[in-house]
Amino acid sequence: MTASAARDDVDATAPDVGERPLTDELLARVHDRAAGYDEANAFFAEDLADLRAAGYLGLCSPAAYGGAGATLRQTSDAQRRLAAAAPATALGINMHLVWTSVARILADRGIDTLDFVLREAAAGELFAFGVSEPGNDLMLFDSVTTARRESDGGYRYTGRKIFTSLSPAWTRLGVHGREETPHGPRLVWGFLDRADGGTRSLGDWNTLGMRASQSHTTELEDARVRPDRIVATLPVGPVPDPLIFAIFAAFEVLLASVYAGIAERAVILAIEAASRRTSRRSGAALDQDPDTRYRIAEAQLLVDGMLADLTATAQDVDRQVDHGPRWFSRLSGVKVRVTRTTREVVDLALAAGGGAQFTRTSELSRLYRDVAAGAYHPSSDSSAHATMATALLGPLA
Repeated sequence: MTASAARDDVDATAPDVGERPLTDELLARVHDRAAGYDEANAFFAEDLADLRAAGYLGLCSPAAYGGAGATLRQTSDAQRRLAAAAPATALGINMHLVWTSVARILADRGIDTLDFVLREAAAGELFAFGVSEPGNDLMLFDSVTTARRESDGGYRYTGRKIFTSLSPAWTRLGVHGREETPHGPRLVWGFLDRADGGTRSLGDWNTLGMRASQSHTTELEDARVRPDRIVATLPVGPVPDPLIFAIFAAFEVLLASVYAGIAERAVILAIEAASRRTSRRSGAALDQDPDTRYRIAEAQLLVDGMLADLTATAQDVDRQVDHGPRWFSRLSGVKVRVTRTTREVVDLALAAGGGAQFTRTSELSRLYRDVAAGAYHPSSDSSAHATMATALLGPLA
C-alpha cells in the first residue's frame, strides 16, 4: 500500500468508521461476559470470536484488503467504546491493534515493510506483542532475548517475553532480539508464526485486574522467523527510526485509549448509582446531594480534559505533525496523564456510588482493580519524567 493510498483512506473515511464493527448488540454481549471472565480468570474467547466475525481485526487495514481503513484517532475512539464495555477484552485486543496501527502509520509515511500485517489481519490472523522482558527496562532499545542468524537470512529467537496478551489465541508474534556481530550488537525485529513452533506459554496469568487478557509469559526456544518476516535490524539504544516511532506512538495512544474508556464508564456508573440511592435524612435522591454532584462533576471535568489531550495526540500522529524531539515525551506523557486521571475518576465514582460499590460483584469494584494495571504498562511514571526532562533540559552529562 502506498503512502498516497493510505492518505486517501483517511480522507475518504467517515469519522466513526472505527466504531462501526462495534454494534450496540456486540458491545452488550461483551459487557455481559466481562464479569464472568474476571471471576474465572478466563480468556475472552467468545468476545474474540465476535470481534473477529465483525471484522474488528482488520480495523486498521485498507479497504483493498477487506479492512475498515481506520486511522489511529478512529482506532482510539473504537477502543474507548470497547473498554467501557469490557476493559480486559479491550486491553487484550489492543496488542493486535498496536501492530496493525504501526503498519498503518508506516504506510502513511511511504514505508511498506509491514504491509503483510495489514493484509493478514484483515484475513483474521491475530497479532500479539512479544517485547517486554523480565529485567529489561530499556524496552524497545535493547533485548535479553538472543537472535541467531541462519544462512537463509532468517533468525532463531531464544528468550522469555512477559505480559504477552492474547497468549491463548495469537497466531503471529512480533518480537525483537539481540544479535551479537563483529560490528557490535544489533536488535533484530521480526514476526514469528505460531504454527512454526518454538514457543511455549507458561499459563501463569493470575492477577489483580485485567484478568481476561491472559497475558502469560512466553518462552521462545529457537523460535524461527522466516527471512521475509524480518522487518528491521537496528543498533542497540535509542535510534530515530520510523519503526520505533510507530511502535511508541501506537502503543502509548491505544493503551491510553483503553484506560480513557474505563474512566468514561466509571462516570456513567456513578450517575446511575447516585440516581438509585436515596438519603434517609432528606428523602431525596442522592443525585441532588451537593457532595455527590460535586464528585460526579469533578470526574467529568477530568474526563473532558483527558479526552481532549488523547484525541489531539492521536490526530497529530495521523496528520504527521512534526514535534521533533518532543514527540516521545508527548507520547509517554499522554499515557501517564490518562492512567493517572482514570484512577482519580474511578475513585470519585466509588465515592459517589456509596458502600455498595465495595462489593466484589460491583462493576466499579472490577474497574478499580483493572485501572491498577495502568501503572505497570510502559511508559512508567519514572521513565516518562526522564523522557520529559531530556526533552526540556538535554541528556544527563
